[in-house]
Amino acid sequence: MNNLPNFTTTQYSLDKIFSMIEEGNIKIPQFQRDFVWDKVKAARLLDSVLKGYPIGNLILWKTKDRLRSLRNIGNINLPEPKEGDYIYYVLDGQQRLTSLFAIKKGAIVAKENQKSIDYKDIYLNLSLPPDTDEDIVTMEKNYEFDCITIYEILNSKISSFLDKYGKDKVDKIETYRNKINNYSIPIVELTDCPLDIACTIFTRINTGGTVLTLFEIMVAKTYDETRNFDLSKEYERLINSNGECKDLEDSNYDTIPESVVLQCIAAYIKNKVSKREILKLNKNDVIESWNIVKERGIFPAVDFLRNSIKVPVSSLMPYYSLLVPFSYFFIKNYEKNGSETTSNIQTKLLTQYFYWASLTNRFTSGVPAKIEQDLLKMDKIVNNEPPDYPEEELKISFEDLIEKRFSTSEAYCKALLCVYAANNPLNLRNNSSIRLDNSWLRRANSRNYHHFFPRAYLRRKGINDDKANVILNIILVDDYLNKRVIGAKPPSKYIREFMRENDDIEKALRSHFINDAEKFGIFNNDYEAFIQERAKVVSRRLRSLLRPKI
Repeated sequence: MNNLPNFTTTQYSLDKIFSMIEEGNIKIPQFQRDFVWDKVKAARLLDSVLKGYPIGNLILWKTKDRLRSLRNIGNINLPEPKEGDYIYYVLDGQQRLTSLFAIKKGAIVAKENQKSIDYKDIYLNLSLPPDTDEDIVTMEKNYEFDCITIYEILNSKISSFLDKYGKDKVDKIETYRNKINNYSIPIVELTDCPLDIACTIFTRINTGGTVLTLFEIMVAKTYDETRNFDLSKEYERLINSNGECKDLEDSNYDTIPESVVLQCIAAYIKNKVSKREILKLNKNDVIESWNIVKERGIFPAVDFLRNSIKVPVSSLMPYYSLLVPFSYFFIKNYEKNGSETTSNIQTKLLTQYFYWASLTNRFTSGVPAKIEQDLLKMDKIVNNEPPDYPEEELKISFEDLIEKRFSTSEAYCKALLCVYAANNPLNLRNNSSIRLDNSWLRRANSRNYHHFFPRAYLRRKGINDDKANVILNIILVDDYLNKRVIGAKPPSKYIREFMRENDDIEKALRSHFINDAEKFGIFNNDYEAFIQERAKVVSRRLRSLLRPKI
Protein backbone atom coordinates (compact mmCIF):
# COMPACT_ATOMS: atom_id res chain seq x y z
CA MET A 1 0.00 0.00 0.00
CA ASN A 2 2.94 2.36 0.59
CA ASN A 3 3.62 2.45 -3.15
CA LEU A 4 0.21 3.95 -3.96
CA PRO A 5 0.66 7.46 -5.37
CA ASN A 6 -0.11 10.40 -3.10
CA PHE A 7 -1.66 13.11 -5.24
CA THR A 8 -3.18 16.52 -4.66
CA THR A 9 -4.97 18.90 -6.99
CA THR A 10 -4.27 22.60 -7.27
CA GLN A 11 -4.08 25.35 -9.88
CA TYR A 12 -1.11 27.33 -11.17
CA SER A 13 -1.14 30.44 -13.31
CA LEU A 14 0.79 30.27 -16.57
CA ASP A 15 3.07 33.00 -15.25
CA LYS A 16 3.99 30.84 -12.25
CA ILE A 17 4.53 27.81 -14.49
CA PHE A 18 6.79 29.82 -16.82
CA SER A 19 8.81 31.02 -13.82
CA MET A 20 9.18 27.44 -12.52
CA ILE A 21 10.46 26.31 -15.92
CA GLU A 22 12.91 29.21 -16.13
CA GLU A 23 14.20 28.40 -12.63
CA GLY A 24 14.68 24.74 -13.54
CA ASN A 25 11.99 23.42 -11.18
CA ILE A 26 9.66 22.05 -13.86
CA LYS A 27 11.40 19.56 -16.12
CA ILE A 28 10.49 17.41 -19.09
CA PRO A 29 11.87 13.87 -18.62
CA GLN A 30 14.17 12.84 -21.46
CA PHE A 31 11.93 9.90 -22.30
CA GLN A 32 9.19 12.27 -23.47
CA ARG A 33 8.97 12.22 -27.26
CA ASP A 34 7.95 15.02 -29.66
CA PHE A 35 8.03 17.41 -26.74
CA VAL A 36 6.68 20.47 -28.58
CA TRP A 37 3.84 20.95 -31.06
CA ASP A 38 4.14 22.52 -34.49
CA LYS A 39 3.10 26.14 -34.97
CA VAL A 40 -0.42 25.32 -36.12
CA LYS A 41 -1.28 23.41 -32.94
CA ALA A 42 0.64 25.86 -30.76
CA ALA A 43 -1.27 28.85 -32.22
CA ARG A 44 -4.63 27.11 -31.73
CA LEU A 45 -3.69 26.30 -28.14
CA LEU A 46 -2.81 29.92 -27.35
CA ASP A 47 -6.01 31.07 -29.03
CA SER A 48 -7.96 28.89 -26.57
CA VAL A 49 -6.00 30.39 -23.65
CA LEU A 50 -6.81 33.96 -24.75
CA LYS A 51 -10.49 33.10 -25.04
CA GLY A 52 -10.53 31.44 -21.63
CA TYR A 53 -11.28 27.96 -22.95
CA PRO A 54 -10.06 25.00 -20.87
CA ILE A 55 -6.96 23.29 -22.27
CA GLY A 56 -6.79 20.35 -19.87
CA ASN A 57 -4.80 19.73 -16.73
CA LEU A 58 -1.14 18.97 -16.14
CA ILE A 59 0.14 15.97 -14.19
CA LEU A 60 3.39 16.73 -12.38
CA TRP A 61 5.53 14.29 -10.43
CA LYS A 62 7.04 16.11 -7.46
CA THR A 63 10.24 14.43 -6.34
CA LYS A 64 13.80 15.01 -5.21
CA ASP A 65 15.04 12.27 -7.56
CA ARG A 66 17.18 13.55 -10.41
CA LEU A 67 16.29 12.11 -13.80
CA ARG A 68 17.76 12.66 -17.23
CA SER A 69 15.70 15.56 -18.53
CA LEU A 70 15.57 17.99 -21.43
CA ARG A 71 18.28 20.58 -20.92
CA ASN A 72 16.81 23.06 -23.36
CA ILE A 73 13.76 23.81 -25.43
CA GLY A 74 15.04 24.71 -28.85
CA ASN A 75 17.67 27.37 -28.39
CA ILE A 76 16.54 28.18 -24.83
CA ASN A 77 18.86 26.75 -22.20
CA LEU A 78 17.21 25.66 -18.96
CA PRO A 79 19.07 25.71 -15.63
CA GLU A 80 19.47 22.83 -13.22
CA PRO A 81 17.50 23.12 -9.98
CA LYS A 82 19.29 23.72 -6.72
CA GLU A 83 20.54 20.63 -4.91
CA GLY A 84 17.90 19.37 -2.48
CA ASP A 85 15.03 21.25 -4.15
CA TYR A 86 11.95 19.46 -5.38
CA ILE A 87 11.63 18.96 -9.12
CA TYR A 88 8.32 18.75 -10.93
CA TYR A 89 8.58 16.31 -13.84
CA VAL A 90 5.81 16.62 -16.41
CA LEU A 91 4.03 13.30 -16.88
CA ASP A 92 1.10 14.63 -18.88
CA GLY A 93 0.62 17.89 -20.73
CA GLN A 94 4.23 18.37 -21.78
CA GLN A 95 3.36 19.26 -25.39
CA ARG A 96 0.90 21.94 -24.31
CA LEU A 97 3.27 23.27 -21.68
CA THR A 98 6.41 23.39 -23.82
CA SER A 99 4.52 24.86 -26.78
CA LEU A 100 3.29 27.75 -24.64
CA PHE A 101 6.76 28.22 -23.16
CA ALA A 102 8.36 28.12 -26.62
CA ILE A 103 5.99 30.90 -27.73
CA LYS A 104 6.75 33.02 -24.64
CA LYS A 105 10.51 32.67 -25.14
CA GLY A 106 10.44 32.87 -28.94
CA ALA A 107 12.27 29.56 -29.13
CA ILE A 108 13.64 28.14 -32.36
CA VAL A 109 13.14 24.38 -32.36
CA ALA A 110 14.79 22.02 -34.84
CA LYS A 111 12.64 18.94 -35.45
CA GLU A 112 14.14 15.83 -37.01
CA ASN A 113 14.14 15.89 -40.83
CA GLN A 114 12.12 19.12 -40.79
CA LYS A 115 12.77 22.82 -41.13
CA SER A 116 13.36 24.61 -37.82
CA ILE A 117 10.27 26.17 -36.24
CA ASP A 118 10.54 29.77 -35.04
CA TYR A 119 7.94 30.29 -32.30
CA LYS A 120 8.69 34.01 -32.23
CA ASP A 121 6.64 34.30 -35.42
CA ILE A 122 3.21 33.69 -33.92
CA TYR A 123 0.96 36.73 -34.13
CA LEU A 124 -2.12 38.20 -32.52
CA ASN A 125 -4.63 40.12 -34.66
CA LEU A 126 -5.40 43.32 -32.77
CA SER A 127 -8.29 44.26 -35.07
CA LEU A 128 -10.52 41.45 -33.80
CA PRO A 129 -12.45 41.56 -30.51
CA PRO A 130 -11.38 38.99 -27.89
CA ASP A 131 -14.78 37.25 -27.93
CA THR A 132 -14.78 36.61 -31.67
CA ASP A 133 -15.31 33.11 -33.01
CA GLU A 134 -12.43 33.66 -35.41
CA ASP A 135 -8.87 32.78 -34.52
CA ILE A 136 -7.14 35.83 -33.08
CA VAL A 137 -3.79 34.00 -33.00
CA THR A 138 -2.21 33.29 -36.37
CA MET A 139 1.04 31.87 -37.71
CA GLU A 140 1.55 34.66 -40.25
CA LYS A 141 1.48 38.42 -40.06
CA ASN A 142 -1.53 39.95 -41.81
CA TYR A 143 -0.43 43.31 -43.21
CA GLU A 144 -4.03 44.48 -43.65
CA PHE A 145 -4.49 44.64 -39.87
CA ASP A 146 -2.43 45.58 -36.86
CA CYS A 147 -0.65 42.43 -35.72
CA ILE A 148 1.80 41.87 -32.91
CA THR A 149 3.80 38.81 -31.96
CA ILE A 150 2.91 36.98 -28.77
CA TYR A 151 6.63 37.15 -27.96
CA GLU A 152 6.45 40.96 -27.95
CA ILE A 153 3.30 40.97 -25.84
CA LEU A 154 4.89 38.84 -23.15
CA ASN A 155 8.41 40.25 -23.14
CA SER A 156 8.27 43.99 -23.99
CA LYS A 157 7.25 46.96 -21.87
CA ILE A 158 3.66 48.03 -22.48
CA SER A 159 4.78 51.64 -22.83
CA SER A 160 6.92 50.73 -25.84
CA PHE A 161 3.77 50.03 -27.89
CA LEU A 162 2.12 53.43 -27.51
CA ASP A 163 3.68 55.19 -30.51
CA LYS A 164 2.99 52.30 -32.87
CA TYR A 165 -0.49 51.18 -31.84
CA GLY A 166 -2.17 53.97 -29.85
CA LYS A 167 -3.77 53.78 -26.42
CA ASP A 168 -6.84 51.71 -27.32
CA LYS A 169 -4.81 48.91 -28.82
CA VAL A 170 -2.20 49.15 -26.06
CA ASP A 171 -4.96 48.61 -23.52
CA LYS A 172 -6.03 45.57 -25.52
CA ILE A 173 -2.42 44.29 -25.59
CA GLU A 174 -2.19 44.65 -21.81
CA THR A 175 -5.47 42.78 -21.43
CA TYR A 176 -4.14 39.95 -23.58
CA ARG A 177 -0.90 39.82 -21.62
CA ASN A 178 -2.83 39.52 -18.36
CA LYS A 179 -5.08 36.85 -19.84
CA ILE A 180 -2.03 34.73 -20.71
CA ASN A 181 -0.09 35.29 -17.49
CA ASN A 182 -3.11 34.80 -15.20
CA TYR A 183 -4.60 31.88 -17.11
CA SER A 184 -5.15 29.14 -14.53
CA ILE A 185 -4.28 25.51 -15.30
CA PRO A 186 -5.49 22.63 -13.10
CA ILE A 187 -2.55 20.68 -11.71
CA VAL A 188 -2.43 17.11 -10.41
CA GLU A 189 0.66 16.68 -8.24
CA LEU A 190 2.08 13.23 -7.45
CA THR A 191 4.38 13.64 -4.48
CA ASP A 192 7.37 11.36 -3.75
CA CYS A 193 5.91 8.28 -5.43
CA PRO A 194 8.41 5.62 -6.64
CA LEU A 195 9.89 5.94 -10.11
CA ASP A 196 8.21 2.79 -11.40
CA ILE A 197 4.78 4.06 -10.31
CA ALA A 198 5.39 7.47 -11.90
CA CYS A 199 6.44 5.80 -15.15
CA THR A 200 3.44 3.46 -15.07
CA ILE A 201 1.17 6.49 -14.74
CA PHE A 202 2.99 8.16 -17.62
CA THR A 203 2.58 5.17 -19.94
CA ARG A 204 -1.11 4.78 -19.08
CA ILE A 205 -1.96 8.39 -19.86
CA ASN A 206 0.39 8.76 -22.80
CA THR A 207 -1.98 9.40 -25.68
CA GLY A 208 0.61 8.24 -28.17
CA GLY A 209 0.37 4.74 -26.72
CA THR A 210 4.14 4.37 -26.51
CA VAL A 211 5.07 2.35 -23.44
CA LEU A 212 8.33 3.30 -21.78
CA THR A 213 10.95 0.60 -21.85
CA LEU A 214 12.78 -0.41 -18.70
CA PHE A 215 15.96 0.93 -20.27
CA GLU A 216 14.42 4.37 -20.91
CA ILE A 217 13.35 4.54 -17.28
CA MET A 218 16.79 3.54 -16.03
CA VAL A 219 18.48 6.04 -18.35
CA ALA A 220 16.36 8.77 -16.78
CA LYS A 221 16.98 7.51 -13.25
CA THR A 222 20.76 7.10 -13.46
CA TYR A 223 21.64 10.24 -15.42
CA ASP A 224 24.28 12.31 -13.63
CA GLU A 225 25.66 15.41 -15.31
CA THR A 226 28.33 16.13 -12.71
CA ARG A 227 29.78 12.63 -13.11
CA ASN A 228 29.29 12.69 -16.88
CA PHE A 229 27.22 9.51 -16.79
CA ASP A 230 24.49 8.88 -19.34
CA LEU A 231 23.45 5.24 -19.53
CA SER A 232 22.13 5.55 -23.07
CA LYS A 233 25.47 6.93 -24.30
CA GLU A 234 27.40 4.33 -22.31
CA TYR A 235 25.36 1.59 -23.97
CA GLU A 236 25.98 3.12 -27.40
CA ARG A 237 29.73 3.13 -26.69
CA LEU A 238 29.54 -0.45 -25.45
CA ILE A 239 28.04 -1.47 -28.78
CA ASN A 240 30.12 0.81 -31.00
CA SER A 241 32.67 3.31 -29.70
CA ASN A 242 33.79 4.39 -33.19
CA GLY A 243 37.32 3.25 -32.45
CA GLU A 244 37.67 5.06 -29.11
CA CYS A 245 37.85 1.84 -27.08
CA LYS A 246 36.95 -1.83 -27.14
CA ASP A 247 33.34 -2.46 -28.07
CA LEU A 248 30.98 -5.32 -28.93
CA GLU A 249 30.92 -4.52 -32.63
CA ASP A 250 34.61 -5.45 -32.77
CA SER A 251 33.62 -8.93 -31.60
CA ASN A 252 30.52 -9.24 -33.82
CA TYR A 253 28.38 -9.15 -30.68
CA ASP A 254 26.70 -5.83 -31.45
CA THR A 255 23.15 -7.24 -31.30
CA ILE A 256 23.14 -7.61 -27.49
CA PRO A 257 19.99 -5.74 -26.35
CA GLU A 258 19.78 -3.00 -23.73
CA SER A 259 17.63 -5.14 -21.42
CA VAL A 260 20.33 -7.81 -21.13
CA VAL A 261 22.94 -5.21 -20.21
CA LEU A 262 20.62 -3.98 -17.44
CA GLN A 263 20.32 -7.56 -16.17
CA CYS A 264 24.11 -7.92 -16.16
CA ILE A 265 24.32 -4.84 -13.94
CA ALA A 266 21.57 -6.06 -11.61
CA ALA A 267 23.05 -9.56 -11.38
CA TYR A 268 26.35 -8.10 -10.20
CA ILE A 269 24.85 -5.62 -7.74
CA LYS A 270 21.96 -7.62 -6.28
CA ASN A 271 22.00 -11.19 -7.67
CA LYS A 272 18.47 -10.38 -8.85
CA VAL A 273 17.41 -9.38 -12.35
CA SER A 274 13.63 -8.85 -12.39
CA LYS A 275 12.20 -5.56 -13.63
CA ARG A 276 11.12 -4.66 -10.11
CA GLU A 277 14.63 -5.27 -8.74
CA ILE A 278 16.27 -3.35 -11.56
CA LEU A 279 14.02 -0.36 -10.85
CA LYS A 280 15.13 -0.49 -7.22
CA LEU A 281 18.81 -0.19 -8.14
CA ASN A 282 20.55 2.73 -6.55
CA LYS A 283 21.78 5.33 -9.01
CA ASN A 284 25.26 5.52 -7.50
CA ASP A 285 25.56 1.72 -7.46
CA VAL A 286 24.76 1.58 -11.17
CA ILE A 287 27.26 4.31 -12.03
CA GLU A 288 30.02 2.81 -9.90
CA SER A 289 29.45 -0.71 -11.22
CA TRP A 290 29.26 0.18 -14.91
CA ASN A 291 32.95 -0.18 -15.76
CA ILE A 292 33.25 -3.33 -13.64
CA VAL A 293 30.31 -4.98 -15.39
CA LYS A 294 31.60 -3.91 -18.79
CA GLU A 295 35.33 -4.61 -18.36
CA ARG A 296 35.28 -7.55 -15.91
CA GLY A 297 31.98 -9.10 -16.96
CA ILE A 298 30.59 -8.47 -20.44
CA PHE A 299 33.82 -8.30 -22.45
CA PRO A 300 35.43 -11.42 -20.88
CA ALA A 301 32.11 -13.28 -21.25
CA VAL A 302 31.91 -12.39 -24.93
CA ASP A 303 35.54 -13.37 -25.46
CA PHE A 304 34.85 -16.74 -23.82
CA LEU A 305 31.71 -17.33 -25.89
CA ARG A 306 33.65 -16.55 -29.05
CA ASN A 307 36.94 -18.28 -28.34
CA SER A 308 36.09 -21.21 -26.05
CA ILE A 309 32.52 -22.15 -26.89
CA LYS A 310 33.19 -20.74 -30.36
CA VAL A 311 29.96 -18.86 -30.92
CA PRO A 312 31.38 -16.49 -33.55
CA VAL A 313 28.58 -13.92 -33.71
CA SER A 314 25.87 -12.85 -31.29
CA SER A 315 23.04 -13.70 -33.68
CA LEU A 316 23.87 -17.36 -33.15
CA MET A 317 23.37 -17.16 -29.39
CA PRO A 318 20.38 -19.31 -28.41
CA TYR A 319 19.42 -16.66 -25.86
CA TYR A 320 20.91 -13.23 -25.33
CA SER A 321 20.03 -13.78 -21.65
CA LEU A 322 22.90 -16.30 -21.47
CA LEU A 323 25.25 -13.34 -21.34
CA VAL A 324 23.95 -12.47 -17.86
CA PRO A 325 25.17 -15.56 -15.94
CA PHE A 326 28.38 -15.60 -17.99
CA SER A 327 29.08 -11.93 -17.21
CA TYR A 328 28.34 -12.62 -13.53
CA PHE A 329 30.72 -15.59 -13.53
CA PHE A 330 33.65 -13.63 -14.91
CA ILE A 331 33.22 -10.80 -12.40
CA LYS A 332 33.01 -13.22 -9.48
CA ASN A 333 35.85 -15.34 -10.82
CA TYR A 334 38.07 -12.27 -11.03
CA GLU A 335 37.13 -11.22 -7.51
CA LYS A 336 37.97 -14.68 -6.15
CA ASN A 337 40.83 -15.81 -8.33
CA GLY A 338 42.21 -12.53 -9.69
CA SER A 339 42.15 -13.73 -13.29
CA GLU A 340 39.99 -13.28 -16.40
CA THR A 341 41.03 -16.70 -17.71
CA THR A 342 39.23 -19.91 -16.81
CA SER A 343 40.62 -23.20 -15.61
CA ASN A 344 40.21 -26.30 -17.74
CA ILE A 345 37.43 -27.51 -15.43
CA GLN A 346 35.65 -24.15 -15.52
CA THR A 347 35.79 -24.09 -19.33
CA LYS A 348 34.13 -27.50 -19.54
CA LEU A 349 31.51 -26.60 -16.92
CA LEU A 350 30.64 -23.29 -18.56
CA THR A 351 30.32 -25.02 -21.92
CA GLN A 352 28.11 -27.67 -20.33
CA TYR A 353 25.90 -24.96 -18.83
CA PHE A 354 25.64 -23.15 -22.17
CA TYR A 355 24.38 -26.22 -24.00
CA TRP A 356 22.20 -27.44 -21.13
CA ALA A 357 20.36 -24.08 -20.97
CA SER A 358 20.05 -23.89 -24.74
CA LEU A 359 18.94 -27.45 -25.50
CA THR A 360 16.32 -27.37 -22.74
CA ASN A 361 14.89 -24.07 -24.05
CA ARG A 362 15.48 -22.77 -20.55
CA PHE A 363 14.87 -19.08 -21.11
CA THR A 364 11.69 -19.36 -23.13
CA SER A 365 9.69 -18.26 -20.08
CA GLY A 366 10.24 -17.14 -16.49
CA VAL A 367 13.59 -15.67 -17.46
CA PRO A 368 14.45 -13.51 -14.40
CA ALA A 369 13.78 -16.31 -11.88
CA LYS A 370 15.78 -18.81 -13.93
CA ILE A 371 18.72 -16.44 -14.34
CA GLU A 372 18.76 -15.93 -10.57
CA GLN A 373 18.81 -19.71 -10.07
CA ASP A 374 21.64 -20.01 -12.57
CA LEU A 375 23.75 -17.43 -10.77
CA LEU A 376 24.04 -20.04 -8.03
CA LYS A 377 25.36 -22.49 -10.62
CA MET A 378 27.94 -19.86 -11.61
CA ASP A 379 29.01 -19.57 -7.96
CA LYS A 380 29.76 -23.28 -7.99
CA ILE A 381 31.72 -23.08 -11.23
CA VAL A 382 33.79 -20.22 -9.76
CA ASN A 383 34.82 -22.79 -7.13
CA ASN A 384 35.51 -25.45 -9.80
CA GLU A 385 32.46 -27.42 -8.64
CA PRO A 386 30.00 -29.00 -11.10
CA PRO A 387 26.45 -27.60 -10.79
CA ASP A 388 23.53 -29.97 -10.34
CA TYR A 389 21.31 -30.72 -13.34
CA PRO A 390 18.28 -33.01 -13.66
CA GLU A 391 19.61 -36.26 -15.13
CA GLU A 392 17.01 -36.39 -17.90
CA GLU A 393 18.03 -32.90 -19.07
CA LEU A 394 21.55 -34.09 -19.88
CA LYS A 395 20.28 -36.70 -22.33
CA ILE A 396 19.83 -36.20 -26.07
CA SER A 397 16.79 -37.76 -27.73
CA PHE A 398 17.90 -39.26 -31.02
CA GLU A 399 14.34 -39.09 -32.34
CA ASP A 400 13.88 -35.44 -31.36
CA LEU A 401 17.16 -34.56 -33.01
CA ILE A 402 16.17 -36.22 -36.28
CA GLU A 403 12.75 -34.58 -36.40
CA LYS A 404 13.75 -31.12 -35.17
CA ARG A 405 12.61 -28.53 -37.70
CA PHE A 406 15.03 -25.78 -38.60
CA SER A 407 14.12 -22.42 -37.07
CA THR A 408 16.39 -19.49 -36.28
CA SER A 409 14.03 -18.39 -33.51
CA GLU A 410 14.28 -21.59 -31.41
CA ALA A 411 17.06 -22.02 -28.88
CA TYR A 412 17.45 -25.75 -29.54
CA CYS A 413 18.16 -25.15 -33.23
CA LYS A 414 20.48 -22.25 -32.51
CA ALA A 415 22.38 -24.45 -30.07
CA LEU A 416 22.95 -26.93 -32.88
CA LEU A 417 24.04 -24.11 -35.16
CA CYS A 418 26.57 -23.19 -32.45
CA VAL A 419 27.81 -26.79 -32.51
CA TYR A 420 28.16 -26.54 -36.28
CA ALA A 421 30.00 -23.21 -36.01
CA ALA A 422 32.30 -24.52 -33.25
CA ASN A 423 33.44 -27.29 -35.58
CA ASN A 424 35.09 -24.64 -37.79
CA PRO A 425 33.08 -25.35 -40.96
CA LEU A 426 35.08 -25.09 -44.17
CA ASN A 427 34.20 -24.08 -47.70
CA LEU A 428 33.45 -27.26 -49.63
CA ARG A 429 35.11 -25.87 -52.70
CA ASN A 430 38.52 -24.92 -51.32
CA ASN A 431 38.61 -25.62 -47.55
CA SER A 432 38.76 -21.92 -46.70
CA SER A 433 37.09 -20.68 -43.52
CA ILE A 434 33.47 -19.63 -43.79
CA ARG A 435 32.60 -16.06 -42.84
CA LEU A 436 29.62 -15.90 -40.52
CA ASP A 437 27.93 -12.53 -40.18
CA ASN A 438 25.27 -11.15 -37.83
CA SER A 439 23.45 -9.49 -40.71
CA TRP A 440 23.17 -12.86 -42.49
CA LEU A 441 22.13 -15.05 -39.58
CA ARG A 442 18.88 -13.51 -38.40
CA ARG A 443 16.56 -15.30 -40.83
CA ALA A 444 16.11 -18.92 -41.83
CA ASN A 445 16.70 -17.97 -45.48
CA SER A 446 20.04 -16.39 -44.61
CA ARG A 447 23.01 -16.56 -46.96
CA ASN A 448 24.92 -18.64 -44.40
CA TYR A 449 22.32 -21.42 -44.12
CA HIS A 450 22.11 -24.12 -46.76
CA HIS A 451 20.06 -27.30 -46.99
CA PHE A 452 22.61 -29.97 -47.85
CA PHE A 453 19.84 -31.76 -49.72
CA PRO A 454 18.22 -28.71 -51.36
CA ARG A 455 14.50 -28.44 -50.71
CA ALA A 456 13.76 -27.84 -54.39
CA TYR A 457 15.52 -31.12 -55.21
CA LEU A 458 13.69 -33.00 -52.43
CA ARG A 459 10.33 -31.67 -53.64
CA ARG A 460 11.03 -33.22 -57.02
CA LYS A 461 11.67 -36.50 -55.20
CA GLY A 462 8.31 -36.27 -53.42
CA ILE A 463 9.68 -35.22 -50.02
CA ASN A 464 7.71 -32.33 -48.54
CA ASP A 465 9.21 -29.22 -46.98
CA ASP A 466 8.38 -30.30 -43.42
CA LYS A 467 10.62 -33.31 -43.77
CA ALA A 468 13.25 -31.44 -45.78
CA ASN A 469 13.53 -28.44 -43.47
CA VAL A 470 15.13 -30.15 -40.46
CA ILE A 471 18.18 -28.91 -38.59
CA LEU A 472 20.23 -31.96 -39.56
CA ASN A 473 19.84 -31.00 -43.22
CA ILE A 474 21.41 -27.59 -42.56
CA ILE A 475 25.06 -26.74 -43.07
CA LEU A 476 26.83 -23.39 -42.80
CA VAL A 477 28.20 -22.07 -46.07
CA ASP A 478 29.15 -18.76 -47.60
CA ASP A 479 26.91 -16.68 -49.83
CA TYR A 480 28.65 -17.53 -53.11
CA LEU A 481 28.50 -21.28 -52.60
CA ASN A 482 24.91 -21.22 -51.43
CA LYS A 483 23.21 -19.16 -54.08
CA ARG A 484 25.42 -19.43 -57.15
CA VAL A 485 27.01 -22.89 -57.13
CA ILE A 486 24.88 -25.38 -55.21
CA GLY A 487 21.42 -24.02 -55.92
CA ALA A 488 18.93 -26.88 -56.31
CA LYS A 489 21.43 -29.52 -57.43
CA PRO A 490 21.38 -32.98 -55.79
CA PRO A 491 24.34 -33.51 -53.45
CA SER A 492 25.74 -36.30 -55.65
CA LYS A 493 26.21 -33.77 -58.45
CA TYR A 494 27.59 -30.75 -56.60
CA ILE A 495 29.84 -32.80 -54.29
CA ARG A 496 31.43 -34.55 -57.31
CA GLU A 497 31.98 -31.14 -58.88
CA PHE A 498 33.74 -29.96 -55.71
CA MET A 499 35.82 -33.14 -55.58
CA ARG A 500 37.36 -32.22 -58.94
CA GLU A 501 38.48 -28.86 -57.48
CA ASN A 502 39.20 -29.88 -53.90
CA ASP A 503 41.45 -32.90 -53.39
CA ASP A 504 40.84 -32.79 -49.62
CA ILE A 505 37.07 -32.40 -49.62
CA GLU A 506 36.81 -35.11 -46.94
CA LYS A 507 38.27 -32.61 -44.48
CA ALA A 508 35.68 -30.02 -45.47
CA LEU A 509 32.84 -32.55 -45.13
CA ARG A 510 34.03 -33.63 -41.68
CA SER A 511 33.96 -29.99 -40.60
CA HIS A 512 30.21 -30.22 -41.26
CA PHE A 513 29.80 -33.49 -39.30
CA ILE A 514 29.65 -35.48 -42.54
CA ASN A 515 32.27 -38.15 -41.94
CA ASP A 516 31.89 -40.47 -44.92
CA ALA A 517 30.25 -39.39 -48.18
CA GLU A 518 29.49 -42.97 -49.20
CA LYS A 519 28.03 -44.01 -45.84
CA PHE A 520 26.05 -40.78 -45.59
CA GLY A 521 24.23 -41.61 -48.84
CA ILE A 522 25.58 -38.65 -50.74
CA PHE A 523 26.53 -40.32 -54.00
CA ASN A 524 23.19 -42.09 -54.40
CA ASN A 525 21.21 -39.14 -52.96
CA ASP A 526 19.85 -41.16 -50.04
CA TYR A 527 18.28 -38.48 -47.84
CA GLU A 528 17.16 -40.86 -45.09
CA ALA A 529 20.66 -42.32 -44.73
CA PHE A 530 22.15 -38.82 -44.60
CA ILE A 531 19.88 -37.71 -41.77
CA GLN A 532 20.39 -40.91 -39.77
CA GLU A 533 24.18 -40.87 -40.06
CA ARG A 534 24.52 -37.17 -39.36
CA ALA A 535 22.30 -37.55 -36.29
CA LYS A 536 24.73 -40.14 -34.90
CA VAL A 537 27.74 -37.84 -35.29
CA VAL A 538 26.03 -34.72 -33.98
CA SER A 539 24.46 -36.53 -31.02
CA ARG A 540 27.87 -37.86 -29.99
CA ARG A 541 29.22 -34.32 -29.97
CA LEU A 542 26.26 -33.10 -27.93
CA ARG A 543 26.71 -35.87 -25.37
CA SER A 544 30.36 -34.94 -24.94
CA LEU A 545 29.38 -31.31 -24.34
CA LEU A 546 26.61 -32.13 -21.86
CA ARG A 547 28.65 -34.75 -20.01
CA PRO A 548 32.23 -33.47 -20.01
CA LYS A 549 34.97 -35.50 -18.39
CA ILE A 550 36.05 -33.56 -15.33
